[in-house]
Amino acid sequence: MKRYIALLIVPELFFMLPAAADAKGDRLSAPAASTVNCHVATKAQVARLFDRWNNSLHTGDPARVAANYTHDAVLLPTLSGRARHTQKEREEYFRDFLKKKPVGHIDSRTVRTGCNQAVDTGTYTFTFDDGSKVNARYTFTYVWDAGNWLISSHHSSVVPH
Repeated sequence: MKRYIALLIVPELFFMLPAAADAKGDRLSAPAASTVNCHVATKAQVARLFDRWNNSLHTGDPARVAANYTHDAVLLPTLSGRARHTQKEREEYFRDFLKKKPVGHIDSRTVRTGCNQAVDTGTYTFTFDDGSKVNARYTFTYVWDAGNWLISSHHSSVVPH
């Protein structure tokens, strides 16, 4: 009976193992048996994804900023306590945010990449047209979506004093 139970449990444990980071801790791994066509971004490419997003802020066009996100992305924005789940909601947030003419600057970052996903997390500073600044923590999660890297979740919060 004990042998029978062990035969049932051991295979279940295999499927419960989470994806893990490699020895350097900067790579997300995909399931070993996956037949997915993997696109793995370099750290430099992930840095350029932030630049793309930041440059879209400079356009002043909320739709251009929202175009960086997947249709079902979650935005937890810097200057609002309300989560944004749709393109329309993200555009509404950026409509107000862009009035301040924000310019983002990365202060520190850690990047993890893997099969069709990347995570960029750290701290950044927004400088606004009136000279004021906001220091914030951020996490951008990117996914490879129809031939393009898009933001699937974005969390940004003001650094407490």
